[in-house]
Amino acid sequence: MKKVLKAELGSSVSNNQTDEELMLAYAKGSEEAFQILYGRHSSKVYGFLAGKLKDRSLTDDAFQATFMKLHSSRAQYDPALPFAPWLFTVSRTAMLDTLRVRKKSTRLEDLNPIAVENAVAEVPKAASSIPGLQALPAAQRQALEMRYLQELSFDEIATRLDTSSENSRQLVSRAVKKLRKILQGSEDEG
Repeated sequence: MKKVLKAELGSSVSNNQTDEELMLAYAKGSEEAFQILYGRHSSKVYGFLAGKLKDRSLTDDAFQATFMKLHSSRAQYDPALPFAPWLFTVSRTAMLDTLRVRKKSTRLEDLNPIAVENAVAEVPKAASSIPGLQALPAAQRQALEMRYLQELSFDEIATRLDTSSENSRQLVSRAVKKLRKILQGSEDEG
């Protein structure tokens, strides 16, 4: 009996089927249908997420979440809807959920630009006179200089560094924290 069921599942799935037909087969339990769908769409989904998030860790998390959501909602799939747009809607939702989770796990200090600005209100206006600045990673140093020496907005920093506004905020926040640690370390030594 198992051989008959396996033969039926195997014969009902082929590479020639539409995405919608494959999704219906996957909803009925066909692992092979999922493999075909994954092969067709995984690189497009990853490219979409990477283009939006511009952060490999976030992209990987959102990519995994996309296919977990696809798996958990496979029974709710409506074959009247084209599969690809539906998949990218799932992908977008997974991306937003990933960003929300990441934002919640980030300390408030990282997200509050007023706190960051207050922390470096005393920063001199000449980059060469900021002790410890050269010890920062290049991206953090550039973001910090653009924010406090050139007085650019986070959106302007994001444009110049080819990243998101949220990521530019994180770069500045991390730079401030690291600079603070460096400065505290030199005060402890002196």
